[in-house]
Amino acid sequence: MSSPNDNQTYFVSDLHVFSSRSQEHRYRDEIGDKARHARHFVLGGDIFDFRWSTMASHEETVARAIHWMRELVRGCPACHFHFILGNHDYNEAFIERLVHLEAREENLSWYPFYCRLGNSVFLHGDVVDRRMTAQKLSDARSGWLNKKKKGAFANRLYDFAVRNRFHKPFVHLRRRKRTVTRRILAYLDDVGQGPSTGIKHVYFGHTHLAFAGYEYRGVLFHNGGAPIHGLRFHVLEAVT
Repeated sequence: MSSPNDNQTYFVSDLHVFSSRSQEHRYRDEIGDKARHARHFVLGGDIFDFRWSTMASHEETVARAIHWMRELVRGCPACHFHFILGNHDYNEAFIERLVHLEAREENLSWYPFYCRLGNSVFLHGDVVDRRMTAQKLSDARSGWLNKKKKGAFANRLYDFAVRNRFHKPFVHLRRRKRTVTRRILAYLDDVGQGPSTGIKHVYFGHTHLAFAGYEYRGVLFHNGGAPIHGLRFHVLEAVT
């Protein structure tokens, strides 16, 4: 087996595992293969979806999410995994289990909002919903800690919308690149991680709109999209 590349880092977000709309299973082998040959792998939030889970109970969703993480981390011992929470996996019971998992697995670290590796910052991206500061994001996220999962009828309606691609115009209209990147940089300035600190790349998710290398204020922005029907998705190779 080849050894990990010291400079190899990958980023994914918005897998929405446990949602009926997720096609994460199509990319599971690719994620595992790249992680086995990488030094760092960043999981950028909404990896799991507690809001739209199809599991029978919340407890089952949490248990399966921890199992998913444990299998990935233990299967790639030479790779360090960085798990950043998103809004859909910002769940109190999951976070409690994640803390214990991190304590047991040497190659796992988790972060509530963002992490930085070299000249790159990684975050989920829900700071783009409106102009955010650290405090505003913390306040917004607190509403997700104990949010109830949606029922079967709501899931069927959402499935219908996705099958018929009704979601695509909203993805593009609400996520204009300039607005998105401006809001991200405003948040990063607020938390002391702005361009003046030497960042060159920002990797984020949340918007489900894939693009790479969009420049704003001298910083390049990258989004891998989401593995949902009708949308593009990529496991991004990151520069750190």
